[in-house]
Amino acid sequence: MRRIGVVAKKGEPEAIEAVRELLRLLEGRGSEFFVESEVASVLKIKGYQRKDIPSMADIIIVFGGDGTLLGVARLVGNLGIPILGVNLGGLGFITELSRDEVRGNIEMIFSEKCCFEERIMLSADVYRERKRIVQHNALNDVVLNKSALSRMVELDININKQYISTIRADGLIISTPTGSTAHSLSAGGPILYPTLESFLMTPICPHTLTSRPIVLPDIFTLEIKIKSGEDVYLTLDGQAGFPLKIADSVRIKKADYKTKFLVLHDRDYFKILRTKLKWGE
Repeated sequence: MRRIGVVAKKGEPEAIEAVRELLRLLEGRGSEFFVESEVASVLKIKGYQRKDIPSMADIIIVFGGDGTLLGVARLVGNLGIPILGVNLGGLGFITELSRDEVRGNIEMIFSEKCCFEERIMLSADVYRERKRIVQHNALNDVVLNKSALSRMVELDININKQYISTIRADGLIISTPTGSTAHSLSAGGPILYPTLESFLMTPICPHTLTSRPIVLPDIFTLEIKIKSGEDVYLTLDGQAGFPLKIADSVRIKKADYKTKFLVLHDRDYFKILRTKLKWGE
C-alpha cells in the first residue's frame, strides 16, 4: 500500500498531532500521502479535499471517532478502498485502533498479515411523483423522523412490493448490523453482530405498542410512503439529511457494495460491548 489517504476529525487538535506522528512513523517508506486540506494547512504540507481522497488512495486512515469514520465510508461508496479507523476518544464501536496502538501496529499496515472485514451498506432512493429525486448511502442507518414539535407521522410500509402495515410513530429506523448499536439501540432495537447479512427495522416511539423491531434478510427491499405528517426528514448516519413531503416514497435496500475495514488484529467485539455498554456492572 503506497498511496495513503489521511482524514481527521475537524477542529480536533489531538487529531492533527496524531497525523503528524503517523507521517513521522512512515517517513522514508516511499509512500505517497493525501492529507485532507484542513489538517495539511496546519502541518504546512500539500492538502487535498476530503471528497477527492478516496479516488487517489489505496487505503484511508481515519483519525477521530465513529462519526468521522461513517462520513468517510459514505464518501468511499463503491470504490472498495479499505479504511483503518484510529479512535481518539473513548472506545469506538467501529474504529480499529486507539492512538497509542498505531506505533505498535504500523508494520501490519504494509504486510500481508492484515485482513479485511466487510460490512453491508444501505442504499436509499427518494421518489416524488414516480421520479427519483435523490439517492444516498449509509453505513449505520437510514432514518425517517419528524421534527421536535411535529405530530406523529403515518407511514405505509411495503416489503418486496407486499403491503405490511401502516404505522403511526415519531419515525422509523432502518439499520445495518453495524448501526444496530446506534440510534436503533436507543429506540429499543436489538444488537446484531456487525458482519451479519441482514438489516433491522425499528419504530421510534410507535403509537401502538405492538409495533416492534424486526430483523429482515438483506435481500429484501423496503418501500416507505409518507402518508401524513409535517416536517419529516430522511437522515443518513445522523449526518446528512433531506426533507420529505406527503406522498414521497423512500426505497431502501442493501447497496451493491460493502464498506471494507482494515483489521490488524483479533478484535473482540463482545469486549467492546462489555466496555461500551457496561455489561455486568
